[in-house]
Amino acid sequence: MRRSIIKEKSFAFALRIIVVSRWLRDQKEYDRGRQILRAGTGIGSNVEEALAALSRPEFVAKMSIASKEARESGYWLRLLRDSKTVPTVRIDPLVLECEELVRMLTAIVKTSQGTQTSGL
Repeated sequence: MRRSIIKEKSFAFALRIIVVSRWLRDQKEYDRGRQILRAGTGIGSNVEEALAALSRPEFVAKMSIASKEARESGYWLRLLRDSKTVPTVRIDPLVLECEELVRMLTAIVKTSQGTQTSGL
């Protein structure tokens, strides 16, 4: 079976998001903690669904949702950083990791859409 880098990276990202979410809960930041938890773990769950897709259109649709979840995660991470809710040293690595996921997912969707319209 072929190794999926996006699957591995999105899972690792989700694990780190869980840690931040727990920290936010401990700080009584319940709403934002739930938001980042839902968006940050939603990336990997949609990647998993995409990898089990029965058709290319289904694959593209699920990867597109994963991309949207990554963009939403980036929003929440920037909000947490810029509002000084979470220390910069803790959040900046996640912001960079999230930006990498967005770039990867965007490339996957664009490439898959290109092959989809070319008759594959």
